[in-house]
Amino acid sequence: MIFQTIVIAMAACGIAMAADIPQGAHVLLRMENSINTRTAQEGDFVYLRTASPISADGHIIVPVGSYVQGVVSHTKRSGRVSGRAELGLRLETLTLGSGKVLKFAPHLNSVDAGDSGQKVTGKENAIEQGSSHGQDAARIAILAGSGAALGALVDRGVKGAGIGAGAGAAVGLATVLLTRGKEVELRQGATLDVVFDRPVAIE
Repeated sequence: MIFQTIVIAMAACGIAMAADIPQGAHVLLRMENSINTRTAQEGDFVYLRTASPISADGHIIVPVGSYVQGVVSHTKRSGRVSGRAELGLRLETLTLGSGKVLKFAPHLNSVDAGDSGQKVTGKENAIEQGSSHGQDAARIAILAGSGAALGALVDRGVKGAGIGAGAGAAVGLATVLLTRGKEVELRQGATLDVVFDRPVAIE
């Protein structure tokens, strides 16, 4: 009788005694710490919390605020001439409010990129920085234009403008070649959408 009463009370509160996180379930995770490819090293810990609940059979089985821990699986800085920054994450444990720790290995589906151009690639839960070719071209053009204006002022002619533009473009190109591209950065509060590839039992 007591056991039945407990079961009814738990059901009324929307709490499941035992359930599986189903395969294909999505959950939104929010970063608790910040990490970037400039300073991150393989093996660094990553801390997150669930920002959306996981439900099964009409019950919330993983509430918002549950802890998730992972590690940096690999990291690559952005190159000066070529090569985009890349950050790999491996999620390992999910801790419920009861203190129960579940081992899991979901895959990254998407990342809150904002205007950074970051995106999840299909390999090893990697987040890759987008291309900076457009920004590089704009930087060269701006410096070329500044050089042309300065050359015209100094020489007061088309020839001076041409020389200035060439010098400005050369400076712009050198600047681009000597400057690294953008790094992958996941700031505190950034969100990741992950998907469960296989069921995870909660007992």
